[in-house]
Amino acid sequence: MTKQYVLIGGSSGIGLALAKQLQANGDQVTTICRNGDHSCDMQVETPDLPSAEILDGLVYLPGTINLKPFSQLSTQDFTQDFQLNVLGAVKAIQHFLPALNAGVQSSIVLMSSVAASRGFPFHASVSSSKGAIIGLMRALAAELAPKIRVNAVAPSLTETPLSAPLIDSEQKKATAAKKHPLGRIGTPEDVANMIAYLLSDQSSWITGQVLGVDGGISTL
Repeated sequence: MTKQYVLIGGSSGIGLALAKQLQANGDQVTTICRNGDHSCDMQVETPDLPSAEILDGLVYLPGTINLKPFSQLSTQDFTQDFQLNVLGAVKAIQHFLPALNAGVQSSIVLMSSVAASRGFPFHASVSSSKGAIIGLMRALAAELAPKIRVNAVAPSLTETPLSAPLIDSEQKKATAAKKHPLGRIGTPEDVANMIAYLLSDQSSWITGQVLGVDGGISTL
């Protein structure tokens, strides 16, 4: 049975890998991003989102990697990260909630980070907003059950356009890889596989969870 999914920010990296995987399964996928990104199905200004009648799943993918010493972070840095990571997700969920409720059992997947559970230097702003995503996810999982499942994925460093400045040399990439027990950094497909699982009926008894896709760095 064909399913209907909306991916917010699905034009590159993890979102693009996810869209390809879902489409290969025969599902209908709409990717939505900001104006100017021509690889999206719909280009919209931030306040505007298209309507949908029935949705089986919603994934909110935008994120930030704003790494600075705490003494150099402004309140505006924190505000901007929170606006994109948390309030953007809130807006998208509220907008599509009627369509998600119209599905049989829909799934929402949000993006957190390993930095929300493990302390890393220079991550104060990122960790704050990605930690808030976990709180939001759990509150919604409780409120929207049993009709809608809500989970979060918490990746470690993944090779995407967003993280490119952190791994723009073989030395940087090798150093980052060694920090992970599995000896490498993540690929977009690694994370997309988990999101696709959480969207699918195979995860129909999973809600309110944070699933780490992090090469073991969060616990080992």
